[in-house]
Amino acid sequence: MFRFINIPVPRYSRFMPRLAALLCLCMLQAGCNDGPPSMGEVPQVRYTTVAPEHLVLTSELPGRVAALVTAEVRPQVDGIIQQRLFEEGAPVTKGQVLYQIDPAAYEAARNTAKAELEEALVHAAAQQKREARARVLAKANAVSQQEWDDTVAEHGKAKARVARAKAALETAEINLNYTSIKAPVSGRIGRSAVTQGALVTANQTGPLAVIQQINQVYVDITQSNASMLRLRRLAAALGPAWGKGTTGARLILEDGTPYAVPGSEHGEPQWHKGDLLFAEISVAQTTGSVSMRALFPNPEGLLLPGMYARVLIEEGSIENALLIPQRAVMADGEGRHFVLTLQEPETSAAAKSAALLFTVQKKSVELDRPFGNRWLVRSGLEAGDLVIVEGIQKAAAEGKAIGEQTPDDTQDSGAVQNSKKRDGR
Repeated sequence: MFRFINIPVPRYSRFMPRLAALLCLCMLQAGCNDGPPSMGEVPQVRYTTVAPEHLVLTSELPGRVAALVTAEVRPQVDGIIQQRLFEEGAPVTKGQVLYQIDPAAYEAARNTAKAELEEALVHAAAQQKREARARVLAKANAVSQQEWDDTVAEHGKAKARVARAKAALETAEINLNYTSIKAPVSGRIGRSAVTQGALVTANQTGPLAVIQQINQVYVDITQSNASMLRLRRLAAALGPAWGKGTTGARLILEDGTPYAVPGSEHGEPQWHKGDLLFAEISVAQTTGSVSMRALFPNPEGLLLPGMYARVLIEEGSIENALLIPQRAVMADGEGRHFVLTLQEPETSAAAKSAALLFTVQKKSVELDRPFGNRWLVRSGLEAGDLVIVEGIQKAAAEGKAIGEQTPDDTQDSGAVQNSKKRDGR
């Protein structure tokens, strides 16, 4: 006869069906997560479309203005300054008397030299007559040959004394003329280093004043040797036309304004253009830089010696240049530059417009130079690429992102306009 045994059931057994159902639901949810993420979880970024454009390449180099001609006014004789005959800062002409030194001592020296010349002339005339008489006697053999030779020698000494006296008188007149210190060149004179009553000497170290010609000025430019080599290749390609006319140098003044014809600042500036001159033929060993010189007109006298300016030199143009905002460029641990771009998914047009979902790609780029607040890209990008400019920290390579195009790239339009205005286009 069978006997039933009563086995006790655990108290939580009634919850087991519910637990099994919950596990199945979690597994089903995990399987559903393998699809695309929800729109709330995808980072949102902004991008700009890379478009080719015409670009004029310019080099901006530091420069310092120097006068076309600089002449130091120095005394050539010793004496006391009696008068200063010019106005400081005024234009002077070549030969204009600037200072008057007390001429009394030099007038006396001139008079002494004149008297010595008269004495030498009288002595020479007497020796000439003596020689004439001795010549007649020598023909009659009335004097010895020794006496005749002595008479001729004395006459020669008298003529030499006359020549020496003339030279002394000329020197005295030159020194007297030097008491009127004159301008060696035409130009604008600076401040006077001496006043009336000062003692000046011919060998003093400091000048009395400095005259500078600034109707045209030099601008001394310093640039790296690599830039110099690039400019030399450009000069060889363009020939004599390089560095003059439309390809000449232009100036940006220290306050950031263009050096242009007055009244043209509000519209397109009418640049004062200069001619480039290669001054130095050696490279500085300590800095690796080369000095250049440009000649600029200065009709308004705006450029003053010693003034700092930036020189713009056109190197050429690129027809299909690719530029990207500087904030879109990043660097890895090895210093290589890269950008994040957006690649549209391969879906239908309707789905694409509805989702606005892109795939993020990392692209290495090679940069050439900055242009305003953008970089000129040498390689790595193509026209039409979508480059992320905002939300870069939230985007990840090979991940997904919701992209929105920046409105007409207004963040870079100001830089483009400023660079075009700077280039005179």
